[in-house]
Amino acid sequence: MTEFPFMMPVCKQGGVPACFKYMKTEQKQRLLIIGGGFGGLTVARYADKSKWDVVLVDRNNYHSFPPLFYQVASSGLEPSTISFPLRRELRGRRYRGVGFHFGEVHSIDVVGKKVFTQYETLHYDKLVLAAGSTNNFFGMPDLEKHVFTLKSTTKAIRCRNEVLACLERAALCRDDALRKRLLTFVVVGGGPTGVEIAGALGELKRYILKREYPTIDPEEMRVVLVEGNPRLLGAMSAKSGEDAVRALGSLMVEVQLGKVMKGYADKVLAFADGSAITADTVIWTAGITGVPLVLDGTDVGPVHAGRWAVDEYNAVTGVRDVFAIGDIALQQAYGYPKGLPQVAPVAIQQARCLARNLNRGPGESPEAFLYRDKGSMATIGRNKAVVDMGRVHLNGRVAWLAWMGVHLMSLLGMRNRTVVFINWMWGYFTFSSGLRLLLRPDRYPLRSYWKE
Repeated sequence: MTEFPFMMPVCKQGGVPACFKYMKTEQKQRLLIIGGGFGGLTVARYADKSKWDVVLVDRNNYHSFPPLFYQVASSGLEPSTISFPLRRELRGRRYRGVGFHFGEVHSIDVVGKKVFTQYETLHYDKLVLAAGSTNNFFGMPDLEKHVFTLKSTTKAIRCRNEVLACLERAALCRDDALRKRLLTFVVVGGGPTGVEIAGALGELKRYILKREYPTIDPEEMRVVLVEGNPRLLGAMSAKSGEDAVRALGSLMVEVQLGKVMKGYADKVLAFADGSAITADTVIWTAGITGVPLVLDGTDVGPVHAGRWAVDEYNAVTGVRDVFAIGDIALQQAYGYPKGLPQVAPVAIQQARCLARNLNRGPGESPEAFLYRDKGSMATIGRNKAVVDMGRVHLNGRVAWLAWMGVHLMSLLGMRNRTVVFINWMWGYFTFSSGLRLLLRPDRYPLRSYWKE
């Protein structure tokens, strides 16, 4: 296996890594967790509250379920069904004793062991970075101002409003050029998120448009999925990529492979091969990078795409008492020379292992993290999905049912599971949704956090 210089083990004393030494037993130490996603909540859940004063910090007061952002963007689910108030969740028995602080982390002083948000300064004894990821625009920062993304609930709502607004405007438009531009939706990125949102738009085109927008011919609506690599779902098997192309074709989605994007300006999407697509709506799902965090008092920084190099115990290499898990951590392992995949199962497994290590008493040796890959899956539409589990490949209805089951069980709260299941079943049998509501926030009164 290839070795990287930043993956050298941390200094150990007496067989116990330095990051786990000097743990006080006479009083609680503060365990500060940045990020209320899968990883952060799991650490908070399993950390020993009798040993640790656990504090969770997040810029939102809710936890979201990223795998279903695309369903919010396509009017399949209400935002509240995949978002859960953190304060309500932390009242539960499994989290009792965990404190929550609302705020966005601006910087971290690793010498003074302080975390700074826009509202306060927080002290820590041990710090867990679990802030997750955001969009990677690959050296094209201006894209953020012009494309739609699906990395948060609010961005998914913004995307939903744009899709609905384009359809409403196109239904009234008599200018052929403008109408064509309004009805062209381009998804950039052929990973699971790109395939899923393209499939959802394809279902809208094939099944919904002629019923709810009778003045628009479904042939006028164009859904294009572009991918720079020669196949879709590059992290999954070749068979899954082939199945995804066929399934998208049945939903009237154009798939263009080997198309490298150069830029997007004046409603024109330009590609390296000289071709271009004119579209009002471009949905970017092409890459992710760790949420930016600044560590003061050290020269250590992210090593690649905003990810922090960590050792086998998830301790950030070169920094004392700081750990990183999930999308923001780059942990090399056998079979993953470029780091473990940035998916929820990795974050959850790392969080459980880290919590067990933090709960160990003085002198007890921590366990090294070992990732167990349980497979991967993506859905394209009703009765259309792909699943890879080792050498087993599933597609079609069986894979779609498996996808539904896994995602339902991963949601927090029985109420949310029930509501999502009812929505899915209602949509499955009726091809209808009561969620296609164009709800935009009012601009006034002005607030600085809206950046007017």
